[in-house]
Amino acid sequence: MLTELADLGFAWRDIARMVGVSVPAVQKWRKGEKASGDSRGRLASLLAACDLITGHDYMVDEIASWFEMPLSSSAPVTPIVLYAANRADLVFEFASGHVDPEALLSEFDPDWRERYRSDFEVFEAGDGNRSIRMKG
Repeated sequence: MLTELADLGFAWRDIARMVGVSVPAVQKWRKGEKASGDSRGRLASLLAACDLITGHDYMVDEIASWFEMPLSSSAPVTPIVLYAANRADLVFEFASGHVDPEALLSEFDPDWRERYRSDFEVFEAGDGNRSIRMKG
């Protein structure tokens, strides 16, 4: 299962986070040590979730890259964060494309706007490149 997840493009750290183990645990499994039944079940569930998302009408081709993309430019919450928090339901809702990302963020964390508030903004500078500046 680790090989299949790696072939999909997942980094070991992301697999470890979503399965709820340490990176050293994943490294041990790669070297042949046995994972617990619970860990194997969580790996199988992650692989099944990937199969469902890529096999459905969700229009997701690069599943590992998709898991790394923030739900909204307003917060750094990704499907990896949702999945690691045992909210696969929200991952599937997001994949469907039929939900407002900010509404989904509010369901996940009602305080997300304050938690990820920033005093900075991105803007297009005079040279045409994006820059960062203080708001206001």
